[in-house]
Amino acid sequence: MTLFEDLKWRGLVKDVSSPELEKKLNEEKLTFYIGTDPTADSMHIGHFSSFLIASRLAKYGHKPILLIGGATGLIGDPKPSNERQMISKEQVEKNVEGLTKQAKEIFGFEVVNNYDWTKDLSVLDFLRDYGKYINVNYMLDKDIISRRLETGITFCEFAYTLLQGMDFLVLNRTKGVTLQVAGSDQWGNITTGIEMARKMEDKELYGMTMPLILDANGVKFGKTEGNALWLDKTKTSSYELYQYLVNADDAMVIDYLKKLTFLSKEEIEEIEKEHDKARELRIAQKRLAKEIITFLHGEEEYEKALKISEALFTEKINELTANDIIENMKGVASFNFTEDTILNVLVNNNLCSSRREAREFLTAGAISINNKKITDENTVINKDYLIDNKVLILKKGKKKYYIGYLK
Repeated sequence: MTLFEDLKWRGLVKDVSSPELEKKLNEEKLTFYIGTDPTADSMHIGHFSSFLIASRLAKYGHKPILLIGGATGLIGDPKPSNERQMISKEQVEKNVEGLTKQAKEIFGFEVVNNYDWTKDLSVLDFLRDYGKYINVNYMLDKDIISRRLETGITFCEFAYTLLQGMDFLVLNRTKGVTLQVAGSDQWGNITTGIEMARKMEDKELYGMTMPLILDANGVKFGKTEGNALWLDKTKTSSYELYQYLVNADDAMVIDYLKKLTFLSKEEIEEIEKEHDKARELRIAQKRLAKEIITFLHGEEEYEKALKISEALFTEKINELTANDIIENMKGVASFNFTEDTILNVLVNNNLCSSRREAREFLTAGAISINNKKITDENTVINKDYLIDNKVLILKKGKKKYYIGYLK
Protein backbone atom coordinates (compact mmCIF):
# COMPACT_ATOMS: atom_id res chain seq x y z
CA MET A 1 0.00 0.00 0.00
CA THR A 2 1.42 3.39 -1.00
CA LEU A 3 1.42 6.37 1.33
CA PHE A 4 -1.47 8.00 -0.49
CA GLU A 5 -3.47 4.75 -0.51
CA ASP A 6 -2.90 4.44 3.23
CA LEU A 7 -4.07 8.02 3.80
CA LYS A 8 -7.19 7.38 1.71
CA TRP A 9 -7.95 4.13 3.54
CA ARG A 10 -7.72 5.94 6.86
CA GLY A 11 -10.09 8.64 5.63
CA LEU A 12 -7.44 11.33 5.93
CA VAL A 13 -7.79 12.94 2.50
CA LYS A 14 -10.58 15.38 1.73
CA ASP A 15 -9.22 17.93 -0.77
CA VAL A 16 -6.10 17.97 -2.92
CA SER A 17 -5.13 20.93 -5.07
CA SER A 18 -3.80 18.81 -7.95
CA PRO A 19 -3.96 15.18 -9.07
CA GLU A 20 -0.16 15.35 -9.33
CA LEU A 21 0.09 15.42 -5.55
CA GLU A 22 -0.56 11.68 -5.19
CA LYS A 23 2.52 10.81 -7.24
CA LYS A 24 4.62 13.42 -5.47
CA LEU A 25 3.69 12.05 -2.05
CA ASN A 26 4.40 8.49 -3.12
CA GLU A 27 7.64 9.08 -5.04
CA GLU A 28 9.23 12.36 -3.90
CA LYS A 29 10.42 13.88 -0.63
CA LEU A 30 8.48 17.08 -0.03
CA THR A 31 8.98 19.79 2.57
CA PHE A 32 5.55 20.68 3.90
CA TYR A 33 4.04 22.72 6.68
CA ILE A 34 1.09 22.58 8.99
CA GLY A 35 0.03 25.57 11.06
CA THR A 36 -1.86 26.51 14.19
CA ASP A 37 -2.70 29.83 15.77
CA PRO A 38 -1.71 30.30 19.44
CA THR A 39 -5.19 30.61 20.92
CA ALA A 40 -3.92 28.72 24.01
CA ASP A 41 -0.56 27.67 25.41
CA SER A 42 -1.27 24.00 24.67
CA MET A 43 -2.67 22.03 21.78
CA HIS A 44 -5.76 19.95 22.45
CA ILE A 45 -6.86 16.55 21.20
CA GLY A 46 -8.61 18.20 18.27
CA HIS A 47 -5.17 19.22 16.96
CA PHE A 48 -3.81 15.72 17.40
CA SER A 49 -5.16 14.23 14.17
CA SER A 50 -3.73 17.07 12.07
CA PHE A 51 -0.28 16.81 13.57
CA LEU A 52 -0.38 13.04 13.42
CA ILE A 53 -0.82 13.20 9.65
CA ALA A 54 2.38 15.25 9.58
CA SER A 55 4.11 12.45 11.50
CA ARG A 56 2.79 9.94 8.97
CA LEU A 57 4.30 11.90 6.09
CA ALA A 58 7.56 12.23 8.00
CA LYS A 59 7.76 8.44 8.34
CA TYR A 60 7.80 8.26 4.53
CA GLY A 61 10.67 10.74 4.29
CA HIS A 62 8.80 14.03 3.88
CA LYS A 63 10.00 16.95 6.01
CA PRO A 64 7.42 18.60 8.33
CA ILE A 65 7.55 22.18 9.56
CA LEU A 66 5.13 23.46 12.17
CA LEU A 67 4.09 27.08 11.83
CA ILE A 68 2.79 28.83 14.92
CA GLY A 69 0.84 31.94 14.03
CA GLY A 70 2.28 34.59 16.29
CA ALA A 71 1.09 37.15 13.72
CA THR A 72 -2.15 35.57 12.49
CA GLY A 73 -3.08 34.75 16.09
CA LEU A 74 -3.26 38.47 16.79
CA ILE A 75 -6.07 38.72 14.22
CA GLY A 76 -7.89 35.40 14.33
CA ASP A 77 -9.15 33.19 11.52
CA PRO A 78 -12.77 34.13 10.71
CA LYS A 79 -15.32 31.89 12.42
CA PRO A 80 -18.45 30.83 10.47
CA SER A 81 -20.78 32.71 12.82
CA ASN A 82 -19.01 35.64 14.46
CA GLU A 83 -15.72 37.40 15.07
CA ARG A 84 -13.15 35.78 17.32
CA GLN A 85 -12.29 37.50 20.55
CA MET A 86 -8.97 39.31 20.30
CA ILE A 87 -6.09 38.00 22.43
CA SER A 88 -3.57 40.37 23.98
CA LYS A 89 -0.06 40.48 22.54
CA GLU A 90 1.35 39.32 25.87
CA GLN A 91 -0.94 36.28 25.94
CA VAL A 92 -0.14 35.43 22.33
CA GLU A 93 3.60 35.50 23.14
CA LYS A 94 3.03 33.22 26.15
CA ASN A 95 0.96 30.85 24.02
CA VAL A 96 3.59 30.77 21.26
CA GLU A 97 6.23 29.80 23.82
CA GLY A 98 4.06 26.98 25.21
CA LEU A 99 3.10 25.58 21.80
CA THR A 100 6.68 25.71 20.52
CA LYS A 101 7.96 23.72 23.49
CA GLN A 102 5.12 21.22 23.23
CA ALA A 103 5.45 20.67 19.49
CA LYS A 104 9.17 19.96 19.79
CA GLU A 105 8.69 17.59 22.74
CA ILE A 106 5.78 15.57 21.35
CA PHE A 107 6.35 15.62 17.60
CA GLY A 108 9.96 16.71 17.16
CA PHE A 109 9.08 19.09 14.31
CA GLU A 110 10.99 22.17 13.26
CA VAL A 111 8.93 25.14 14.47
CA VAL A 112 8.64 28.59 12.86
CA ASN A 113 6.66 31.67 13.88
CA ASN A 114 5.05 33.86 11.20
CA TYR A 115 5.49 36.90 13.43
CA ASP A 116 9.19 36.78 12.52
CA TRP A 117 8.56 37.77 8.88
CA THR A 118 5.46 39.88 9.53
CA LYS A 119 6.49 42.19 12.37
CA ASP A 120 8.64 44.53 10.22
CA LEU A 121 6.35 44.51 7.17
CA SER A 122 4.62 47.86 6.68
CA VAL A 123 0.98 48.13 5.66
CA LEU A 124 1.98 49.71 2.35
CA ASP A 125 4.48 46.98 1.57
CA PHE A 126 1.95 44.28 2.45
CA LEU A 127 -0.68 45.81 0.17
CA ARG A 128 1.77 46.39 -2.70
CA ASP A 129 3.68 43.09 -2.43
CA TYR A 130 0.81 40.72 -1.67
CA GLY A 131 -2.62 42.35 -1.66
CA LYS A 132 -2.18 43.51 -5.25
CA TYR A 133 -2.22 39.94 -6.54
CA ILE A 134 -5.45 38.65 -4.99
CA ASN A 135 -8.77 39.79 -6.45
CA VAL A 136 -11.54 40.74 -4.00
CA ASN A 137 -14.03 38.60 -5.92
CA TYR A 138 -11.69 35.64 -5.42
CA MET A 139 -11.74 36.27 -1.67
CA LEU A 140 -15.51 36.69 -1.56
CA ASP A 141 -15.88 33.20 -3.00
CA LYS A 142 -14.16 31.70 0.05
CA ASP A 143 -16.70 29.67 2.01
CA ILE A 144 -16.16 31.23 5.45
CA ILE A 145 -16.05 34.77 4.06
CA SER A 146 -19.17 34.33 1.95
CA ARG A 147 -21.08 32.93 4.93
CA ARG A 148 -20.14 35.95 7.02
CA LEU A 149 -21.25 38.56 4.50
CA GLU A 150 -24.83 38.63 5.76
CA THR A 151 -23.89 39.07 9.42
CA GLY A 152 -20.85 41.22 8.71
CA ILE A 153 -17.11 40.65 8.55
CA THR A 154 -14.40 43.13 9.54
CA PHE A 155 -11.54 44.04 7.24
CA CYS A 156 -9.21 42.57 9.87
CA GLU A 157 -10.78 39.12 9.48
CA PHE A 158 -11.17 39.56 5.73
CA ALA A 159 -7.41 40.05 5.37
CA TYR A 160 -6.55 36.88 7.32
CA THR A 161 -6.49 34.70 4.21
CA LEU A 162 -3.90 37.03 2.64
CA LEU A 163 -1.62 36.64 5.65
CA GLN A 164 -1.85 32.86 5.53
CA GLY A 165 -1.26 32.93 1.79
CA MET A 166 1.84 35.05 2.42
CA ASP A 167 3.06 32.47 4.96
CA PHE A 168 2.96 29.75 2.32
CA LEU A 169 4.92 31.88 -0.12
CA VAL A 170 7.52 32.94 2.47
CA LEU A 171 8.09 29.35 3.57
CA ASN A 172 8.50 28.30 -0.04
CA ARG A 173 11.16 30.96 -0.54
CA THR A 174 13.04 30.36 2.72
CA LYS A 175 12.47 26.65 3.50
CA GLY A 176 11.60 25.10 0.14
CA VAL A 177 8.06 24.28 1.32
CA THR A 178 5.84 23.11 -1.54
CA LEU A 179 2.90 21.59 0.34
CA GLN A 180 0.54 22.80 3.05
CA VAL A 181 -1.49 20.25 5.04
CA ALA A 182 -4.44 21.23 7.24
CA GLY A 183 -7.96 20.48 8.37
CA SER A 184 -10.70 20.95 5.77
CA ASP A 185 -11.75 24.29 7.28
CA GLN A 186 -8.44 25.76 6.04
CA TRP A 187 -8.95 24.96 2.36
CA GLY A 188 -9.74 28.54 1.40
CA ASN A 189 -6.60 29.84 3.09
CA ILE A 190 -4.43 27.17 1.50
CA THR A 191 -5.63 27.97 -2.01
CA THR A 192 -4.91 31.67 -1.45
CA GLY A 193 -1.25 30.79 -0.96
CA ILE A 194 -1.29 28.60 -4.06
CA GLU A 195 -2.82 31.47 -6.05
CA MET A 196 -0.21 33.93 -4.78
CA ALA A 197 2.64 31.64 -5.81
CA ARG A 198 1.13 31.13 -9.26
CA LYS A 199 0.60 34.83 -9.93
CA MET A 200 3.70 36.26 -8.28
CA GLU A 201 6.35 33.67 -9.12
CA ASP A 202 4.79 31.32 -11.64
CA LYS A 203 5.24 28.41 -9.22
CA GLU A 204 2.89 25.57 -8.42
CA LEU A 205 2.47 24.86 -4.74
CA TYR A 206 0.20 22.13 -3.40
CA GLY A 207 -2.42 21.75 -0.71
CA MET A 208 -4.10 18.82 1.01
CA THR A 209 -6.77 18.80 3.67
CA MET A 210 -8.18 16.12 5.91
CA PRO A 211 -11.77 15.93 7.17
CA LEU A 212 -12.39 17.38 10.61
CA ILE A 213 -12.76 14.54 13.09
CA LEU A 214 -16.20 14.58 14.69
CA ASP A 215 -17.97 12.57 17.35
CA ALA A 216 -21.21 10.67 16.78
CA ASN A 217 -23.19 13.91 17.28
CA GLY A 218 -21.22 15.84 14.68
CA VAL A 219 -19.27 17.82 17.30
CA LYS A 220 -15.53 18.37 16.81
CA PHE A 221 -13.60 15.50 18.37
CA GLY A 222 -12.10 16.38 21.73
CA LYS A 223 -14.55 19.09 22.72
CA THR A 224 -16.64 18.40 25.81
CA GLU A 225 -19.02 21.09 27.02
CA GLY A 226 -16.76 23.68 25.42
CA ASN A 227 -13.68 22.45 27.27
CA ALA A 228 -10.81 21.02 25.28
CA LEU A 229 -8.88 17.91 26.24
CA TRP A 230 -5.37 19.35 26.33
CA LEU A 231 -2.25 17.52 25.17
CA ASP A 232 -0.44 19.07 28.14
CA LYS A 233 -0.83 16.48 30.90
CA THR A 234 -0.73 19.20 33.57
CA LYS A 235 -3.95 20.57 32.06
CA THR A 236 -5.62 17.24 31.19
CA SER A 237 -4.29 14.23 33.07
CA SER A 238 -3.70 10.92 31.36
CA TYR A 239 -6.58 9.53 33.43
CA GLU A 240 -8.99 12.16 32.08
CA LEU A 241 -7.82 11.48 28.56
CA TYR A 242 -8.23 7.74 29.13
CA GLN A 243 -11.78 8.21 30.36
CA TYR A 244 -12.73 10.27 27.33
CA LEU A 245 -11.24 7.81 24.85
CA VAL A 246 -12.48 4.63 26.50
CA ASN A 247 -16.01 6.05 26.32
CA ALA A 248 -15.79 6.81 22.60
CA ASP A 249 -18.90 5.86 20.64
CA ASP A 250 -18.92 2.34 19.17
CA ALA A 251 -19.96 3.76 15.82
CA MET A 252 -16.88 6.01 15.68
CA VAL A 253 -14.09 4.13 17.41
CA ILE A 254 -12.75 2.22 14.39
CA ASP A 255 -12.64 5.47 12.46
CA TYR A 256 -10.62 6.98 15.32
CA LEU A 257 -8.22 4.02 15.29
CA LYS A 258 -7.60 4.62 11.60
CA LYS A 259 -7.06 8.37 11.95
CA LEU A 260 -5.43 8.68 15.35
CA THR A 261 -3.03 5.74 15.58
CA PHE A 262 -0.19 4.19 13.62
CA LEU A 263 -1.73 0.72 13.82
CA SER A 264 -1.67 -1.07 10.47
CA LYS A 265 -4.70 -1.91 8.37
CA GLU A 266 -4.38 -5.57 9.40
CA GLU A 267 -4.15 -4.73 13.10
CA ILE A 268 -7.17 -2.45 12.99
CA GLU A 269 -9.26 -4.98 11.08
CA GLU A 270 -8.40 -7.63 13.69
CA ILE A 271 -9.34 -5.27 16.53
CA GLU A 272 -12.62 -4.53 14.76
CA LYS A 273 -13.46 -8.25 14.59
CA GLU A 274 -12.77 -8.74 18.29
CA HIS A 275 -14.62 -5.55 19.17
CA ASP A 276 -17.75 -6.60 17.26
CA LYS A 277 -17.85 -9.94 19.10
CA ALA A 278 -18.20 -8.26 22.51
CA ARG A 279 -18.71 -4.51 22.34
CA GLU A 280 -19.37 -4.32 26.07
CA LEU A 281 -15.67 -5.08 26.65
CA ARG A 282 -14.71 -1.88 24.77
CA ILE A 283 -11.70 -3.58 23.21
CA ALA A 284 -11.30 -0.99 20.46
CA GLN A 285 -11.73 1.96 22.84
CA LYS A 286 -9.13 0.61 25.24
CA ARG A 287 -6.64 0.12 22.43
CA LEU A 288 -7.34 3.65 21.18
CA ALA A 289 -6.62 5.04 24.64
CA LYS A 290 -3.42 3.03 24.93
CA GLU A 291 -2.07 4.15 21.55
CA ILE A 292 -2.83 7.86 22.02
CA ILE A 293 -1.70 8.21 25.63
CA THR A 294 1.50 6.24 25.02
CA PHE A 295 2.32 8.38 21.99
CA LEU A 296 1.69 11.63 23.86
CA HIS A 297 2.94 10.90 27.35
CA GLY A 298 4.71 7.54 27.35
CA GLU A 299 4.08 4.03 28.63
CA GLU A 300 4.34 4.97 32.31
CA GLU A 301 1.57 7.57 32.05
CA TYR A 302 -0.65 5.08 30.23
CA GLU A 303 -0.10 2.44 32.93
CA LYS A 304 -0.91 5.02 35.61
CA ALA A 305 -4.15 6.01 33.85
CA LEU A 306 -5.09 2.34 33.44
CA LYS A 307 -4.37 1.59 37.11
CA ILE A 308 -6.60 4.42 38.32
CA SER A 309 -9.40 3.62 35.88
CA GLU A 310 -9.46 -0.05 36.80
CA ALA A 311 -9.26 0.70 40.52
CA LEU A 312 -12.37 2.87 40.39
CA PHE A 313 -14.46 -0.20 39.53
CA THR A 314 -12.93 -2.72 41.95
CA GLU A 315 -11.72 -3.16 45.50
CA LYS A 316 -8.30 -2.10 44.19
CA ILE A 317 -9.38 1.47 44.84
CA ASN A 318 -7.76 1.09 48.27
CA GLU A 319 -4.42 0.54 46.55
CA LEU A 320 -4.49 4.10 45.24
CA THR A 321 -2.81 6.85 47.22
CA ALA A 322 -4.39 10.21 47.87
CA ASN A 323 -1.75 11.77 45.61
CA ASP A 324 -2.68 9.35 42.80
CA ILE A 325 -6.24 10.58 43.05
CA ILE A 326 -5.51 14.31 43.45
CA GLU A 327 -2.90 14.51 40.67
CA ASN A 328 -4.66 12.39 38.11
CA MET A 329 -8.29 13.30 38.64
CA LYS A 330 -7.95 17.08 38.48
CA GLY A 331 -10.92 17.39 36.13
CA VAL A 332 -13.25 15.54 38.50
CA ALA A 333 -15.59 17.73 40.56
CA SER A 334 -14.72 18.01 44.23
CA PHE A 335 -16.55 18.98 47.41
CA ASN A 336 -15.70 19.74 51.05
CA PHE A 337 -17.85 18.08 53.68
CA THR A 338 -18.24 17.89 57.42
CA GLU A 339 -18.85 14.64 59.29
CA ASP A 340 -22.53 13.86 58.71
CA THR A 341 -24.97 11.29 57.35
CA ILE A 342 -24.63 10.33 53.69
CA LEU A 343 -28.06 11.87 53.05
CA ASN A 344 -26.94 15.25 54.36
CA VAL A 345 -23.58 15.04 52.59
CA LEU A 346 -25.34 14.50 49.26
CA VAL A 347 -27.83 17.32 49.75
CA ASN A 348 -25.65 19.89 51.53
CA ASN A 349 -22.98 19.64 48.83
CA ASN A 350 -25.47 19.80 45.93
CA LEU A 351 -24.54 16.31 44.79
CA CYS A 352 -28.27 15.65 44.71
CA SER A 353 -30.91 18.31 44.12
CA SER A 354 -33.14 17.27 47.02
CA ARG A 355 -33.47 14.83 49.90
CA ARG A 356 -35.98 12.91 47.83
CA GLU A 357 -33.52 12.51 44.94
CA ALA A 358 -30.75 11.52 47.35
CA ARG A 359 -32.96 8.81 48.87
CA GLU A 360 -33.81 7.50 45.40
CA PHE A 361 -30.13 7.14 44.54
CA LEU A 362 -29.36 5.47 47.87
CA THR A 363 -32.29 3.04 47.63
CA ALA A 364 -31.28 2.08 44.10
CA GLY A 365 -27.74 1.31 45.24
CA ALA A 366 -26.41 4.07 43.01
CA ILE A 367 -24.23 5.77 45.63
CA SER A 368 -20.85 4.39 46.62
CA ILE A 369 -17.83 5.67 48.49
CA ASN A 370 -14.46 4.22 47.58
CA ASN A 371 -16.39 1.71 45.50
CA LYS A 372 -18.50 0.39 48.39
CA LYS A 373 -22.25 0.87 47.98
CA ILE A 374 -24.12 2.80 50.63
CA THR A 375 -27.88 2.28 50.86
CA ASP A 376 -28.62 3.40 54.43
CA GLU A 377 -29.29 7.15 54.46
CA ASN A 378 -28.18 7.36 58.10
CA THR A 379 -24.68 6.06 57.43
CA VAL A 380 -22.24 8.59 58.90
CA ILE A 381 -19.44 9.67 56.59
CA ASN A 382 -16.35 10.47 58.63
CA LYS A 383 -12.56 10.30 58.57
CA ASP A 384 -12.68 6.48 58.48
CA TYR A 385 -13.71 6.76 54.82
CA LEU A 386 -10.69 8.83 53.82
CA ILE A 387 -7.83 7.43 51.75
CA ASP A 388 -4.52 8.44 53.38
CA ASN A 389 -6.61 10.63 55.70
CA LYS A 390 -7.07 13.08 52.82
CA VAL A 391 -9.76 12.22 50.28
CA LEU A 392 -12.59 9.90 49.37
CA ILE A 393 -14.16 9.10 46.02
CA LEU A 394 -17.93 9.31 45.83
CA LYS A 395 -19.67 7.76 42.85
CA LYS A 396 -23.24 8.65 41.85
CA GLY A 397 -24.89 6.56 39.16
CA LYS A 398 -22.77 4.75 36.60
CA LYS A 399 -20.16 7.36 35.66
CA LYS A 400 -20.35 10.46 37.87
CA TYR A 401 -17.42 10.77 40.26
CA TYR A 402 -16.63 13.34 42.94
CA ILE A 403 -13.57 13.80 45.14
CA GLY A 404 -14.45 14.59 48.76
CA TYR A 405 -12.31 16.43 51.29
CA LEU A 406 -13.21 16.39 54.99
CA LYS A 407 -13.22 19.88 56.53
